[in-house]
Amino acid sequence: MKIINIQTDKIKNIFETLALHLGGKITCDLEEYTLEFHNASAQGSIIGASFNDAISYMQFDMTFSDEVRMNIANLNASPVYFAYCSEGNLSHRFSVLEEEKKLEMFQTAILSAREKEENVLLFEKGIKTKFTLITVGNQSGAMDQANSLNTKVKETFFENNSQENFFYLGSYRRIAEKIEQLSSITQTGIVRHLLKEGILRIILATEIQQHADDLATASKDFSCLTLREMEEIKELSETIQSNPEEAFTIKWLSKKSGLSPNKLQEGFKMIHNRTVNDFITHTRVLKAEILIRTSDLNISEVVYCIGFTSRSYFSKIFKQKFNCSPKEYKFNLNPLAITA
Repeated sequence: MKIINIQTDKIKNIFETLALHLGGKITCDLEEYTLEFHNASAQGSIIGASFNDAISYMQFDMTFSDEVRMNIANLNASPVYFAYCSEGNLSHRFSVLEEEKKLEMFQTAILSAREKEENVLLFEKGIKTKFTLITVGNQSGAMDQANSLNTKVKETFFENNSQENFFYLGSYRRIAEKIEQLSSITQTGIVRHLLKEGILRIILATEIQQHADDLATASKDFSCLTLREMEEIKELSETIQSNPEEAFTIKWLSKKSGLSPNKLQEGFKMIHNRTVNDFITHTRVLKAEILIRTSDLNISEVVYCIGFTSRSYFSKIFKQKFNCSPKEYKFNLNPLAITA
């Protein structure tokens, strides 16, 4: 087993430690670090950055050739972590000796260790894992202000700002789309930085609200879908995103996946918070925005490329999302509209 000890005070230090243990090359774009490695230890990449209010995030997309244990310590603060597993699985425990809790695909967790105690992440050998970890309050200064985001988050989850270990394993959440959006931003520099910060704040707000809803209903499991069925929904989603111009129908998707129409709708609402048809339309509009922004196609050609048959209908739904017509967007490009 490979053991990696990480101090979470600065994102740069984290990536330097990871590179020391895993090899690979670090690149940086305005304080966003990327570590890519293709060697005997691991295959894949890790991306991460820090933002205002002591918010930071890391996204793992990797396969380890051996079991890996990451001991994440912060001696000067007690951060709150929001974790989401979109592929594969991993386990967590507080310190080396405590009980392990597994985080499966599509599950989320909210956790915080006592000050000076470690969070331990365990990755299995040979399993491709996609995992997002959002941290609130990873610097000691974030704990000193009564109105800091870290303090407010702790007040939300812990009575009297308790310093006990806290672990909350959630059901399938409706943040998958935002996680994917976080990964698919193509802009660079300050625009990329601002877009990512905005998406992270939306994810945090969604997680906090979902936790409150779970407590209010006294149940965390709202779905009768199995893990295999959720994997089928994820594969269908990726098929639609790769080929948004195709004339997908509920009947075709149901036949391809072996899921009933009702199961399809339930799965898409759970993962994307959209019906199947809404997801298809949403995917096409996002593809259209990219084509308008990055290609020389005129609007009519874009409409054809993404599978719409009516330019007027396309213009209507495009304006609903980006607050301007496709023509206006083409001549007055506003990269920040991607978060609309």
